[in-house]
Amino acid sequence: MSRPLAGRTAVITGSGRKGGLGEAIALRLAQDGANIVLSDVGTSRDSATPDTMIGLSSEMEEIAAAIRAEGVEVSAKACDVRNRDEVQALADHAVAAHGSLNIWVNNAGIGYIVKPLLDVTEEEWRAVIDVNLTGTFYGVQAAAQRMVAAKKGGRIVNVASQAAKSGFPNMQAYTSSKHGLVGLVRSAATELGEHGITVNNVCPNHVTTGLGAWQNEYFAQKQGKTIEQYMKDMAARIPMGRPGLPQDTANAVAFLCQDAAGYITAESLNVSGGEEPH
Repeated sequence: MSRPLAGRTAVITGSGRKGGLGEAIALRLAQDGANIVLSDVGTSRDSATPDTMIGLSSEMEEIAAAIRAEGVEVSAKACDVRNRDEVQALADHAVAAHGSLNIWVNNAGIGYIVKPLLDVTEEEWRAVIDVNLTGTFYGVQAAAQRMVAAKKGGRIVNVASQAAKSGFPNMQAYTSSKHGLVGLVRSAATELGEHGITVNNVCPNHVTTGLGAWQNEYFAQKQGKTIEQYMKDMAARIPMGRPGLPQDTANAVAFLCQDAAGYITAESLNVSGGEEPH
């Protein structure tokens, strides 16, 4: 089996929930031979990070054990991406534990603060922006610092969203944060290209992870539909006839991390089955 990422180390934030995008990305990169650093909040820090919506340390360890079966090194480290010092410590851990930092995937995000515009509090707005946009900036910066110092290039990939291209009701902070990632990669890529570092987004449409299932229930209720009808209507507007799967996003991330994608940077790649054409 081809192992195009053998010998490289990949950090994936927000990778501590079973069935989530982060887990799928970590597994896919491991299958390509990369050593993996799993990371998630680990334990609830405040009202914005409830246990039911974050990756717990115990769950991270279970995911790590499963990924080791791919024959790669795997470690796990808790990190709240809102805290710059913790993000820096995560980057240091990757180098200390695995000898290098070659790939950084910013997957951590809040997609569960969903409210009508007139009801959003300042605290809720800041929580989403702090994780989805500022936390991603911290990750880009920490990864780039070590990649530049190592002089071996690197890959930085952010998991954005269809919401980076289009607006959605009841998701003002989320949509704003994901739109911000488009500007972030465009700017960062112009600075890091000379170092052989690419910076890109992947923009999946809806994926029914644990968070996605919660969103299905929320929006089905808002629209007065059963979940079954809501999902049927969703599939009908997607040219490929189905919502996204975690593997769809993971495959796109894996491609952007390979040498074959070395001339692709500053892009926001749609992974939406044709639903998002922008």
